[in-house]
Amino acid sequence: MQFIDFPDLSAGQLKKAAEILRVAIQGPSYKAPGEAEETVASFLGDPERFAFAAAEDDVVVGWIGGVRGYSHALELHPLAVDPGRQGQGIGRSLVVELEARARAEGYLTLHLGADDEFGGTSLFGQALLPGALASLGAVGPTAVGHPVFFYQRLGYEIVGVLPDANGAGMPDILMAKALS
Repeated sequence: MQFIDFPDLSAGQLKKAAEILRVAIQGPSYKAPGEAEETVASFLGDPERFAFAAAEDDVVVGWIGGVRGYSHALELHPLAVDPGRQGQGIGRSLVVELEARARAEGYLTLHLGADDEFGGTSLFGQALLPGALASLGAVGPTAVGHPVFFYQRLGYEIVGVLPDANGAGMPDILMAKALS
């Protein structure tokens, strides 16, 4: 597997990255016509954003983005792996590479938001205010599963929640990891 920066991808590889984003992310995000393509394009030419893909034999199998919003904290956004290739270490490899690149740029923290728009955590469908912190202490997976638990296995911890960020009962779970 090799990592290829987005500016070095061919038009066909960028199209594949958009396709992966559309099918890999659970919930309604990136499903509208052109939405995934627009997101991929946003990582080309904007100095505040960068992305790279994981490829095997020049075929994109996943990708990850970084958003420079703070002086010492980089946002991981998004991470998408071809559903047929999930569970093979591709996502983990992309995150580890992003962490290395973030450290090299002097970032101290990597953070992300993990929306629950589809019922993958015990927070879904709940009125989280008041008492959001108590709910976070007891968050667990549902039968559907959620990326928040993947990130926890990689050392990320839940640092907050935005209740109803995506509609009633659909929170954004905030996570972070120290890079030092």
